[in-house]
Amino acid sequence: MTTFRPMRRHRQQLSTDECERILRHCTSGVLALTGDGGYPYAVPLSYVYTDGAIIFHSALQGHKIDAIGNDSKCSFCVIERDNVNPETFTTHFRSVIAFGQIHIIADETEKLQALRLLGRKYSPNDEPGLQHEIDKSLNHVAMLQLDIEQLTGKEAIELTRGHQSPQEHD
Repeated sequence: MTTFRPMRRHRQQLSTDECERILRHCTSGVLALTGDGGYPYAVPLSYVYTDGAIIFHSALQGHKIDAIGNDSKCSFCVIERDNVNPETFTTHFRSVIAFGQIHIIADETEKLQALRLLGRKYSPNDEPGLQHEIDKSLNHVAMLQLDIEQLTGKEAIELTRGHQSPQEHD
């Protein structure tokens, strides 16, 4: 197992609970894989966070699937907040990065469960519509699972406790 480096600016580090809250709350992020020729391949994706894992959907073929087949190591970045503050030449940000191994969910029962979790996140009040979409796409979609090995979050120093200005409160 890989040893991950500690965050250099530990005062700005978010707790695991806060990182998980951000993962549950946000709706998209960027998955980074090792792509063709060793070049980084980063792709924006919708996702759902559940039980220490991040679930995505994908076409059955393509760059993402090939990259996962060649190297299962990946990272996934979610930006919850990115407020530009031109007066101070900075941004007030809050983000999370998950590192881990990604795989295609092979078991049909697990694949269906993952597809339901993802669908319910984005269409929570349309179970009949979700079932129709699942019936239509189940054989044409791959479900991917990133098993998180390291989860870190960071926020701008201006947002850390004691430094937050009144207009920065959510």
